[in-house]
Amino acid sequence: MLRVGKLTDYATVILSVMAKDKNRVFAAMEIAAISSIALPTVSKILKVLVNAKVLISTRGSKGGYMLASDPAQITVAAIISALEGPIALTECSISEHACGQAEGCGIRANWHLINQTIHNALESVTLADLIRPVALPKEVFIPVASLYQ
Repeated sequence: MLRVGKLTDYATVILSVMAKDKNRVFAAMEIAAISSIALPTVSKILKVLVNAKVLISTRGSKGGYMLASDPAQITVAAIISALEGPIALTECSISEHACGQAEGCGIRANWHLINQTIHNALESVTLADLIRPVALPKEVFIPVASLYQ
């Protein structure tokens, strides 16, 4: 199963709070209260997002954090990369030297293609898309036959 870490998940929640009022400066404590995420965790994520240039921080009595760009310019790929590092499904997607089998691997290019397709998909979804309301289906039907294939 492909899965992003909990901090990345929390980062999307924090950024969605901020994107709903995109020109406002938020205090870490305020974000923690709105998002129901513990303040130390919020502070850690905010610092990472500032270092990745997704957020801007200002000091002082009116200081805090705000988005560095419009929500339509901040991609899900940028958010994931900020918290998780480069998006890669396999070691060779980052570097051919990361895998001892790279020299004799006949499918490395195929994994690279798959990785690039996923990266492109994540680049196509923005923070603005994440805050847009979407109706979830009440039930999801999975044909039983598909479970045994």
